[in-house]
Amino acid sequence: MKEVILSVQERHAGSAKELKLARKSGKIPSVFYGKGIKPESLIVDSKEFLAAIEQYGANVVLSLNFSGGKKAAIVKSLQRDILTQAPIHIDFQAISLTDKVDVKVPIHIDGVADGVKNFGGVMEFIVREVEVKALPTNIPQKINVDVSALGIGQGVTIAALPKLDGVEYVQDPSTLIVHIVSVAVEEEKPADAAVGAEAAQPEVISKGKKDKEGEEGAAAAPAAGAKK
Repeated sequence: MKEVILSVQERHAGSAKELKLARKSGKIPSVFYGKGIKPESLIVDSKEFLAAIEQYGANVVLSLNFSGGKKAAIVKSLQRDILTQAPIHIDFQAISLTDKVDVKVPIHIDGVADGVKNFGGVMEFIVREVEVKALPTNIPQKINVDVSALGIGQGVTIAALPKLDGVEYVQDPSTLIVHIVSVAVEEEKPADAAVGAEAAQPEVISKGKKDKEGEEGAAAAPAAGAKK
């Protein structure tokens, strides 16, 4: 396993204004904690952190370089700005390389489902990451799921995920990850057909009424040539 070193600086808990200024200067407020460890407030360089994450993945094991030495950690939580998606806070969890940890691993979809490609279906993503338990050195950066054989109404559950050495899936095996659904299309009647249907409506009632009125009028009118 390659050692990925990340420099950190201890900091005192600052005000919201101070934290905002730190972020503007390219720093990310962070906290380091773990079992039997007093939480420490930190500052890390945004560019250095993002470079490590982009190259090795979000579940990379980091060696946090404190002034007093290095400490192994993983990113337990990463908060991002809603608009810019820039990191605004990091929770680092202290770990032991000999103890298993619970982490969330992203799902990566491979292929195009048969039900989507050939039958006009849509793939719905139900769960985008799954929780696993593993030694820090066995944590996968992603879990690949091949969906190419899925037809309409079919899906993939956690039970069907690939078996990985040293990795245990924590969630319910029946948890649905993705499935393929059909798209209901409501057929519309052509405009000319609707017009034709309207034109074809019988007018028996109105016509009969007119005929009746005509008959009554004829009966009420005096016959031609009749004396008054």
